[in-house]
Amino acid sequence: MEWLNVQTLIWLFPILFIIHDFEEIIMIEKWLHHNRHKLYERLPQKIADKVVKQFSMTTAQFAVAVLFIFLFVSLSTILANYYFLNGVAFTLYFFTSVTLVFFIHAFTHIGQSLLFRSITPGAITSAIIIIPYSIILFKSLFSSGILTWHIVLISLPFGILFFPIVFTAHWLGKRVI
Repeated sequence: MEWLNVQTLIWLFPILFIIHDFEEIIMIEKWLHHNRHKLYERLPQKIADKVVKQFSMTTAQFAVAVLFIFLFVSLSTILANYYFLNGVAFTLYFFTSVTLVFFIHAFTHIGQSLLFRSITPGAITSAIIIIPYSIILFKSLFSSGILTWHIVLISLPFGILFFPIVFTAHWLGKRVI
């Protein structure tokens, strides 16, 4: 993919994120309404209760949550491009953490579809956009010498910090609308 340089791939991140999340925004409310019983059939009750509580929101509320997360994703992208201008390494670690979470997140959608034996919100774009994009992005970052396994290993644990951001985004979505 010589026509896609590393910076272009980095700038594609928020665009592909929002395409993926549009799929989730469009599907989540209706899917949860129609499949709530499947959650309780296939998951332990405590986990099903938490999933239902976390995702019981209107489409508009979920869109607000996605907007908050989109701003965070966009910030990571801007900071990653800052690396090219100033060589400040922490910006690359931040971007790597966020893109690793995005990549791993795609597999949760595929797993959900397998578990529920149906298309779940986010599964289609995970399979045809997120996973291929992430593989191309990481391959390009590695082959250009920008990303190393050392950076990945340091960045990966920081992905856990993304969970409070997502929970806060969902909370804001429910409070704003």
